Amino acid sequence: MGFNVAVDGPAGAGKSTIAKEVAKQLNLIYVDTGAMYRAMALYMLRSGVDPADTTAVIEKCDLADITIRYENGEQVVFLNGANVNPYLRTEEVGNATSVISVVPEVRKKMVELQHSLAAASDCIMDGRDIGTCVLPGAQLKIYLTADSAVRAKRRYDELMAKGQDCDLQKIQADIEERDYRDMHRETSPLCQAEDAVLVDTSDLTVQEVIDRLVQLCLERME
Repeated sequence: MGFNVAVDGPAGAGKSTIAKEVAKQLNLIYVDTGAMYRAMALYMLRSGVDPADTTAVIEKCDLADITIRYENGEQVVFLNGANVNPYLRTEEVGNATSVISVVPEVRKKMVELQHSLAAASDCIMDGRDIGTCVLPGAQLKIYLTADSAVRAKRRYDELMAKGQDCDLQKIQADIEERDYRDMHRETSPLCQAEDAVLVDTSDLTVQEVIDRLVQLCLERME
């Protein structure tokens, strides 16, 4: 097994942004499990499947081939051979992802792929259940969180910067609903692993969080 870092936490905590930068600085492979689940959700939406229709989701999930490759130093998610990176970050896909990710058959398919990636490389992987379920043997586990109002404002600023019109209160309501679903689902609920280091980013800059995680990784690598 390679040197594995597991980063868990709720939606909007900055897991992807932070993990990507830590990976670059320490020459680790960044595995964005959320993007893999988003690709599955995108597949369901494109196939006309209601994410809430569990039976239909189970029937379809085996037909989705989701792979991750690095091209020019960037992670590219492929869905049935096509690069779907530009389509993964919409609110519609995000909400559908939270619904389908509770389906055990979907999680089983994803975990198999994630295990093989971690066994073959030194990697940092982020998601909702990496430290508790996917990589319980990771040398370092981080639980990254922030107040829901802070996470909503970050998401709002991100969308406004892209020129998308949005409602701050609705974003916060969506985030809190997603938190509840993620924390109360039967299969692999979001929770802090017993041996995870808690990092609350509410009052920290992105750079401060990156520096903290790099320091933690270097300590464990020694």
